[in-house]
Amino acid sequence: EVQLVESGGGLVQAGGSLRLSCKASGFTFVDFAMGWFRQAPGKEREGISSIGRGGRGTYYSDSMKGRFTMSSDNAKNTVYLQIDNLKPEDTGVYYCAADWGSDNMLAARNQKYDYWGRGTQVTVAS
Repeated sequence: EVQLVESGGGLVQAGGSLRLSCKASGFTFVDFAMGWFRQAPGKEREGISSIGRGGRGTYYSDSMKGRFTMSSDNAKNTVYLQIDNLKPEDTGVYYCAADWGSDNMLAARNQKYDYWGRGTQVTVAS
């Protein structure tokens, strides 16, 4: 059974940091690109970052460069998203996704990836 399980969200004060994790199982991790996305209240889901299959290349949306750092641990089948200097506008549900055979998931015209997690809530208090 394929699973993507996000964790690490919570309630934090503005200016704080969080590290989100996404543990993958049920598929060959290194054959898939992995990505982080978020959906703020009342807004469409947007891409944050992506790591290519096998760890080849890390990509960020232009608006997410600077405070977001994505990393991958192939031995643990896990990707991480470090978020620093959190702002209230970072509040939302953060999802990870997996896409077979691609590298930069953010380059896709739509978000029809192979697998999605259920998300983890991040709330930033001002």
